[in-house]
Amino acid sequence: MVGSVGNGLADLGAGAVSMNGVGKALHPAEAAAAAETLPMELEPPEALVAAAVEAEAEAKREEAANGRREIVMGRNVHTSCFAVKEPDADDEETGEREATMASVLALYRRSLVERTKHHLGYPYNLDFDYGALSQLQHFSINNLGDPFIESNYGVHSRQFEVGVLDWFARLWELEKDEYWGYITNCGTEGNLHGILVGREVFPDGILYASRESHYSVFKAARMYRMDCVKVDTLMSGEIDCADFQRKLLQNRDKPAIINVNIGTTVKGAVDDLDLVIKTLEENGFKDRFYIHCDGALFGLMIPFVKKAPQVTFKKPIGSVSVSGHKFVGCPMPCGVQITRLEHINALSSNVEYLASRDATIMGSRNGHAPIFLWYTLNRKGYRGFQKEVQKCLRNAHYLKDRLKEAGVGAMLNELSSTVVFERPKDEEFVRRWQLACEGNIAHVVVMPSVNIDKLDYFLNELVEKRATWYQDGISQPPCIARDVGVENCLCGLHK
Repeated sequence: MVGSVGNGLADLGAGAVSMNGVGKALHPAEAAAAAETLPMELEPPEALVAAAVEAEAEAKREEAANGRREIVMGRNVHTSCFAVKEPDADDEETGEREATMASVLALYRRSLVERTKHHLGYPYNLDFDYGALSQLQHFSINNLGDPFIESNYGVHSRQFEVGVLDWFARLWELEKDEYWGYITNCGTEGNLHGILVGREVFPDGILYASRESHYSVFKAARMYRMDCVKVDTLMSGEIDCADFQRKLLQNRDKPAIINVNIGTTVKGAVDDLDLVIKTLEENGFKDRFYIHCDGALFGLMIPFVKKAPQVTFKKPIGSVSVSGHKFVGCPMPCGVQITRLEHINALSSNVEYLASRDATIMGSRNGHAPIFLWYTLNRKGYRGFQKEVQKCLRNAHYLKDRLKEAGVGAMLNELSSTVVFERPKDEEFVRRWQLACEGNIAHVVVMPSVNIDKLDYFLNELVEKRATWYQDGISQPPCIARDVGVENCLCGLHK
């Protein structure tokens, strides 16, 4: 949870030092010896691995025969899990189990360094150093209940949490006495909470969301048993307000609850908030709508993009959520949810057991996360985030241009650092670089931890592999014109 990860290029190899469970470092030779004593359950049985490989090959053959792409699921972790074994009676005397566990952790750390080095497809900033917070890891910090009301549980971090919330309220232009919020456990929880508040404000409201909204939005609709209308999108991935208008008018007798994307999951598209509001007000929904802004990744980036439309509570929005483990770079999943104070009373109830008020989705909440957020906000501030945003956008343009120079179809939305390109043919390559894929496209999300050297490393490997995938002259790169537009597709038909 603490320590420096950096860019993942350091600390790889035999120099990794493991611990023997009582704070004493194991010599690398001892760690290697301990590795030989690992129980069989820690290594994937060869038969299972072979079966998994054959199953994947069979899926590819079936896909080719049917002429369509099946969803490729991740590997079954049961084939390589770290099994839990009960201690033997003499374990305390021999220390063998401590040495074995230390070896497992050392090997696991090396795998994390390796996977960090090949991390491009998911929007996480892996460049951070929280060594100063290691002194807090021995405490069970829990912010259960309302962040603004101290409960009877005293080991909390509300002082940090409210400080972080004040910072985001200023960013989104909402006064201290007019907002309510909390540090969530992830971006999905922020969406669940924002949509729940909208449902409480308008119990008979219909939820509208673009087809390219995050899956958690449609999960919320199922959980709350809300009527949900999917709205078409433009080629960029942003909401199509002409289709939005048509669907609004089909339900003009019911209020509207709208999820607005500040950066879609796959294409990084930013919905036009001003046009969404205009569409609502011009079609008879004035004072009959609630807007939740899902800003999981780009919600913290867009304030620092020149000439970008702003997300602000000076506009008639109801809530905004962002993830803390994405652009900010927290080592654990977390997020920030801000809403108007006037809305929260309909959702909250007093809990005597806590001596506090309950208005959150979860009960117990990670009390360490607010401290990590507070630490980063203090270190970087507005100016630091602005520099990192500019770096990400600059590097994203570099990647898009290099892909096109190499003959790979690619697209980059104007306000985004998510580069969309043709899906690599080899699923092993996809797994190696941890690319997020959908249909014929994949994407790289350029974060502060992604530098030019890493992009060149990826590009060179992609170009080299791609030459072998299509060398027979029969197989062809996929056409992605339907996904990114004819002007961005470089398949045989659209070059």
